[in-house]
Amino acid sequence: MLMSKPAACQEEYRPAYHFTPKNNWMNDPNGLVYYQDEYHLFYQYHPFGTKWGPMHWGHAVSKNLVYWEHLVIALEPDENGMIFSGSAVVDWNDTSGFFNGQSGLVAIFTHHDTEPNSEKPRQRQSLAYSLDKGRTWIKYRHNPILVDEEKIDFRDPKVFWHEQTNKWIMVLAAGDCMEIYSSPNLKEWHFESSFEGHLGENFGVWECPDLFKLPVVGHPEQTKWVLLVSHGDSPYGSRTQYFVGDFDGHSFKNSCPDHKVKWLDSGKDNYAGVTWSDMADGRRIYIGWMSNWRYANETPTQGWRGAMTLPRELFLTSKDLLIQKPIKELENLRDEHIHIKNQLLAPDKDLLANLQGTTCEIIAEFEFEDEKDFGIKVFKSDKKETVIGFNVEKEEMYIDRRNSGETSFNGFFSSIDRAVVKAPNHRIKFHVLVDRSSIEVFANNGEIIMTSLIFPDSFSKGIELFSNGGNVKLLSLDVYRLK
Repeated sequence: MLMSKPAACQEEYRPAYHFTPKNNWMNDPNGLVYYQDEYHLFYQYHPFGTKWGPMHWGHAVSKNLVYWEHLVIALEPDENGMIFSGSAVVDWNDTSGFFNGQSGLVAIFTHHDTEPNSEKPRQRQSLAYSLDKGRTWIKYRHNPILVDEEKIDFRDPKVFWHEQTNKWIMVLAAGDCMEIYSSPNLKEWHFESSFEGHLGENFGVWECPDLFKLPVVGHPEQTKWVLLVSHGDSPYGSRTQYFVGDFDGHSFKNSCPDHKVKWLDSGKDNYAGVTWSDMADGRRIYIGWMSNWRYANETPTQGWRGAMTLPRELFLTSKDLLIQKPIKELENLRDEHIHIKNQLLAPDKDLLANLQGTTCEIIAEFEFEDEKDFGIKVFKSDKKETVIGFNVEKEEMYIDRRNSGETSFNGFFSSIDRAVVKAPNHRIKFHVLVDRSSIEVFANNGEIIMTSLIFPDSFSKGIELFSNGGNVKLLSLDVYRLK
């Protein structure tokens, strides 16, 4: 029997291997940067309550993206307002002049307040820098460094060094478009261009952009640029879209302007994600906030609220599709292991009898013939279950969390979420990461991803394979308990 071992201080719904705050509220990841053998994770943080409030930057560091050390709050509100989302960079050549000719970390973020003698919101970009590897921060004395008097929504700067033009680039969410600026020194910014996305899109205000270059899988000499954009009010609630194209240091050109919208994640609980800067090994690693603004303030946790997705490595195919895979470092969490292969699924045949686990990894490959549906049930008991399935006729992967546990806190939460998944040669592969209050499903080696919060009761720990008739063969199954 594969059992989850008790944690030293296990709280109901607290994930075992996902990042969460020690206490109180957390949302967007910010300032992701690698510097002097440490991964930095900053995040939107309200230290005085479990609902969204005056934003600070929380801070944690890691040597391996798996085990995290909580540090003191990095940035607190000041005379310029709350500290909204942003990014961090390594100023390797001291272009800013903050580091006396050495290198150091610079944070670029949005200050949010209201105009003097008015209730009109305003958002302005500011800087802070650290002389001690991010442990303490000094705010630039000439903040803010970028202002737009007209725009109310003007936020979430993502900054990176563009080698071809030898300058810093900032991508900024500005209402329903992205604006691009350039700078020689991180202090003085020049407008370059704007990007408005697909014609006819109307998903409300854009947030939390990221722009980066990726090699094309199988064609390492060919590279393209990927633009991430988060929408707070898509039909799915909070969701992240991506575009693929070219960037010349001045403007981003979408390579498929008439193509259908590309969603980064087909589940409801992956939002505002961005990628790490200055990765030493060249990988592009992504992490997102695992929630949805439709119910984020209402999820049934106690004393803390908010979690991050697992870190994921990003790849780009020749068809301009993003592939996501769990980072290889997560394999170090694997413990007890069960392996099964070449078994037929049948309604009266339980291949995983007595198997239980609330923190586990499941890798299953199926082969099918008939037009039925099949898949995996997790957090199962006599009365509750979360279903990860594939509908053969519709070519749809789905997550059904309607009977997953606590769902009454918000009517939008109880749902079946679906995504079209092609199954070449009548085969499909699910890679599932199960934690105490979430599941992340990577289908067909990361072509389609679904991230979903769940809040099961303490009795629902079972794992089960199912087939609703038809001819389905389990080609292979690996289940690992995770430390």
